[in-house]
Amino acid sequence: MSIKKITPALIVKIRKDLNMNQAEFWAEIGVTQSGGSRYESGRKMPPPTRKLFHLRFQLGLTEVQLKALASA
Repeated sequence: MSIKKITPALIVKIRKDLNMNQAEFWAEIGVTQSGGSRYESGRKMPPPTRKLFHLRFQLGLTEVQLKALASA
Protein backbone atom coordinates (compact mmCIF):
# COMPACT_ATOMS: atom_id res chain seq x y z
CA MET A 1 0.00 0.00 0.00
CA SER A 2 1.40 3.38 -0.90
CA ILE A 3 1.58 6.05 1.77
CA LYS A 4 -0.53 9.07 0.90
CA LYS A 5 0.46 12.50 2.14
CA ILE A 6 -1.74 13.42 5.07
CA THR A 7 -3.63 16.55 4.03
CA PRO A 8 -6.62 18.21 5.70
CA ALA A 9 -8.82 17.08 2.79
CA LEU A 10 -7.64 13.47 3.18
CA ILE A 11 -8.28 13.54 6.92
CA VAL A 12 -11.85 14.78 6.43
CA LYS A 13 -12.47 12.25 3.63
CA ILE A 14 -11.30 9.32 5.76
CA ARG A 15 -13.39 10.48 8.73
CA LYS A 16 -16.51 10.97 6.62
CA ASP A 17 -15.99 7.64 4.82
CA LEU A 18 -15.96 6.01 8.26
CA ASN A 19 -19.17 7.92 9.14
CA MET A 20 -17.62 9.25 12.34
CA ASN A 21 -17.87 12.62 14.01
CA GLN A 22 -14.67 14.41 15.03
CA ALA A 23 -14.84 13.33 18.67
CA GLU A 24 -15.20 9.63 17.80
CA PHE A 25 -12.59 9.72 15.05
CA TRP A 26 -9.84 11.51 16.94
CA ALA A 27 -10.45 9.64 20.20
CA GLU A 28 -9.25 6.48 18.45
CA ILE A 29 -5.71 7.86 18.47
CA GLY A 30 -5.91 9.84 21.70
CA VAL A 31 -6.55 13.29 20.24
CA THR A 32 -9.25 15.64 21.51
CA GLN A 33 -12.01 16.83 19.21
CA SER A 34 -10.63 20.36 19.32
CA GLY A 35 -7.13 19.16 18.45
CA GLY A 36 -8.48 17.08 15.59
CA SER A 37 -10.47 20.04 14.32
CA ARG A 38 -7.26 22.06 14.14
CA TYR A 39 -5.56 19.32 12.09
CA GLU A 40 -8.58 19.19 9.77
CA SER A 41 -8.23 22.96 9.34
CA GLY A 42 -4.60 22.73 8.29
CA ARG A 43 -2.51 22.81 11.45
CA LYS A 44 0.48 20.50 11.15
CA MET A 45 0.31 17.28 13.15
CA PRO A 46 3.24 16.43 15.41
CA PRO A 47 5.21 13.37 14.19
CA PRO A 48 3.83 10.94 16.84
CA THR A 49 0.25 11.89 15.94
CA ARG A 50 1.02 11.54 12.21
CA LYS A 51 2.40 8.05 12.87
CA LEU A 52 -0.67 6.99 14.86
CA PHE A 53 -2.96 8.45 12.19
CA HIS A 54 -1.11 6.52 9.49
CA LEU A 55 -1.13 3.23 11.41
CA ARG A 56 -4.80 3.47 12.44
CA PHE A 57 -6.53 5.10 9.50
CA GLN A 58 -4.28 4.45 6.50
CA LEU A 59 -3.04 0.96 7.36
CA GLY A 60 -6.13 -0.05 9.33
CA LEU A 61 -4.54 -1.32 12.54
CA THR A 62 -7.04 -1.83 15.35
CA GLU A 63 -6.83 -0.24 18.78
CA VAL A 64 -5.72 -3.62 20.17
CA GLN A 65 -2.93 -3.85 17.60
CA LEU A 66 -1.78 -0.30 18.36
CA LYS A 67 -1.66 -1.07 22.09
CA ALA A 68 0.32 -4.24 21.39
CA LEU A 69 2.84 -2.24 19.36
CA ALA A 70 3.12 0.32 22.15
CA SER A 71 3.90 -2.35 24.73
CA ALA A 72 6.35 -4.30 22.54
